[in-house]
Amino acid sequence: MIRQLFGGAGEIDPDQLSRLSGMQIDPAMMQTVMRHLQDAFAGDGSISWDLTRRQALHIANQDGLAITQGQRADLDQAFALANLWLGEATTISELAKPPQPITRGGWVEATLPVWQELAEPVATSIADALTAALRDQAPEDMQGLVQGAGRIMRTVGGSLFATQLGHVVGSLSKEVVSGGDVGIPLMPDGEAAILPQNFADFGRDLEIPDDQLALYLAARELAHARLFRHARWLRLHVISQVTEYARGIHVDTSALEELASRFDPSEPEELRNAIESGALLPTRSETQVEALRRLENLLATIEGWVDVVTAAATSRLPSAPRIAEAVRRRRAVGGPAEQALGSLVGLELRPRRMREAAAMWQAVTDAVGVAARDSLWDYPDLMPTAEDIDDPAALIARLEARARGEAPAPDAFDDALAELLEAESGAGSTEAPGEADAAGHADEQDDDEHPGGRPI
Repeated sequence: MIRQLFGGAGEIDPDQLSRLSGMQIDPAMMQTVMRHLQDAFAGDGSISWDLTRRQALHIANQDGLAITQGQRADLDQAFALANLWLGEATTISELAKPPQPITRGGWVEATLPVWQELAEPVATSIADALTAALRDQAPEDMQGLVQGAGRIMRTVGGSLFATQLGHVVGSLSKEVVSGGDVGIPLMPDGEAAILPQNFADFGRDLEIPDDQLALYLAARELAHARLFRHARWLRLHVISQVTEYARGIHVDTSALEELASRFDPSEPEELRNAIESGALLPTRSETQVEALRRLENLLATIEGWVDVVTAAATSRLPSAPRIAEAVRRRRAVGGPAEQALGSLVGLELRPRRMREAAAMWQAVTDAVGVAARDSLWDYPDLMPTAEDIDDPAALIARLEARARGEAPAPDAFDDALAELLEAESGAGSTEAPGEADAAGHADEQDDDEHPGGRPI
């Protein structure tokens, strides 16, 4: 068995393994496990994200339904009307690609690259922790062997995390209603989508007409996608904020060692539950708390703008206020899969200040209008800050002053820049004695040598 495991050659008899272990094991399942172990021993130590994709698609397609012609026609009509209404509610232009309904499996395929980018820092941390735990506990005379086994442990730990991430993403595909439902830019740039199967589940108990619900969700999805397509820098800004937080995550090696000391191979659920529950992730550091606060403010600013624009676009719908409240409540609470994602990656994607941010955007709209409000997304340094959410009056005063052509009041950054430029200017104007005379004589010589004034 060891020869076949390390060599990766030949098939391992599952029945023989079952007899050796004395456990009731499904032979087909054991054969699959051993094949994965062979891949791990033959791997290069990198994380196999293909495991995430296979697991996510397996869950998404288990009870996934195809899109009917009727659903496609209804959503196409809702998207078309929502586009017209959004033209009155925002100056941000519509998408180049038409929005479309997608299946749960289609959502997994479209969003998986972003999930991989967000989760990779945590997966790497878990793999590194397994390797470090193995190296620290091995005797001195076995360190040479441990170095070779470290690559295997990285592969096993990374693959275990990748499988759990696939489970979370697959479960999330059963909950999300649209591409922007989670709040971060998961869909490819400039694409908007609604999942008809989940849309039907979401509206089943709301007692709201399906056409009104479809119009509201279509307007919200389009507003979200339009914003990220217009502000090209915003997508990278959000993802970098998430990855900055995730890079600060380190696995609690003491919890990992404790789990290993009492781990029972006949009950692998304990290890899986430890990873899913976040038990291996230590308490957030001060740096992480600050990074999470910045991320929450950023997501709240985005969600607040989407809320205000969607409300303006769907003001004709009688049920719009009820739908808006249902969407906000759903975003505030989150579903089981979103909670599992928070435990797995240590990150909650539910903005806590969404109502305050929406109130800020509404105050700005009432004071300076739609065009001036949307211009705040043109450049990163114009975007409202957390202080603007707390005090919209200051932001409105700046916008009104800009509309009147007045220069904004200098802030600390402006003062520091002015001092730096003044210092540079003073240094550049100071000349050593004799430099001016030397320069003058040089000019005279040039004029004598080149009467026509031809440059050297």
